[in-house]
Amino acid sequence: MSRKQQIPRPESDLGSDDTGCPILHVDMDAFFASVELRERPELRGLPVIVGAPGARGVVLSATYEARRFGVHSAMPMTRARRICPQAVIIPPSHGKYSEVSRGIMALFGTFTLDVEPVASDEAFLDVGGARKRLGRPVEIARMIRERVVREHGITCSVGVANSKFMAKLASRHCKPDGLFVVPADRVTDFLHPLPVAALWGVGERTERSLTRLGVKTVADLAGVPVAALQRELGQAMGARLSALAWGRDERPVTPHAPDKSIGAEETFATDVDDPVEIRRELLRLAERVAARLRRGGHAGRTVSVKLRRADFTTVSRSRSLREPTDVAQVLYGVARDLYTASGLEGVPLRLVGVRVENLHPADGASRQLSLGERESGWREAEQAMDRAARRFGRDAVLPASLVRPPFDGMDP
Repeated sequence: MSRKQQIPRPESDLGSDDTGCPILHVDMDAFFASVELRERPELRGLPVIVGAPGARGVVLSATYEARRFGVHSAMPMTRARRICPQAVIIPPSHGKYSEVSRGIMALFGTFTLDVEPVASDEAFLDVGGARKRLGRPVEIARMIRERVVREHGITCSVGVANSKFMAKLASRHCKPDGLFVVPADRVTDFLHPLPVAALWGVGERTERSLTRLGVKTVADLAGVPVAALQRELGQAMGARLSALAWGRDERPVTPHAPDKSIGAEETFATDVDDPVEIRRELLRLAERVAARLRRGGHAGRTVSVKLRRADFTTVSRSRSLREPTDVAQVLYGVARDLYTASGLEGVPLRLVGVRVENLHPADGASRQLSLGERESGWREAEQAMDRAARRFGRDAVLPASLVRPPFDGMDP
């Protein structure tokens, strides 16, 4: 298990007093794996892992039966197979997960408009304004759990608290398939016995720094003067962790928080040193990123590439455009140039990625053309590809250079 998943549960039962606790954190249980088990119920109760089965694959999701063996997300598949050889491996079906995720987020919207998705399988909800219509927060949490099971065939865990931070801890505490309330007047009773690694932002490096101060639990941290924490961790981090140690988190639930970046990456089955093949993969990734930009109504100004060598050394390069774009050919042109300028042409690569940042709303009516883009050309062609993909599947229409086998000598 990961460090965060090793956090022990507090022993005391805090009860169900939800007075002053309008914030819910709803988190699906083993989301990808649970979606797969809807269609393969005979696998329920068995250790199941979702992920690419190849040697370079990683675990995307694992049932709790597999997690008991130490399997966790982002673990290399080779290690997962080694520690849990009896696991059933299921290749991922991302389109299916996206469809379920959209349905779940729409379900949340029937309870409150104050929904802040933080991942495809979790969200914060502020149900303070729904009390008169639907009842107490804990009752709303029960209704959400019942509807997720009834309408989507999977389970979720819900934390109820007076802040986003405490609601997130509460949902983690009751996994899987649970509901837990942290009463507003018992926040420190719940929080202080936890190890300091339970706090947001406490990674291994920060944990080592706190250990030097004699801090092992959240209660220990709460007893350290803020000035001492700031000297050790810096002004901002010291102040933030001191506030969290007392359960203080003033951040509101922000509906429809905008994406900060959109990207895609690919880990090769074997290291690739052929520049033509690398550029072909960059084009494929640019197509995926551009489609996601258009689907979300975004355009971006900063394009970056990630290039990971065989020894896991990672090189990142970025470039900003004069105008934001959602056109794959523009993204690919920048990504290709960044790869050429990286000095890694001919060097074996394990992974490549393309990401777009500095996002803006895409407004086709007022949008200026990117350098080299025709008035009626790539963007219209890619929009037509979007329509074909929605009707016939993502691979229904592809650039010629992505069709296998590639044309002789073609260099995308």
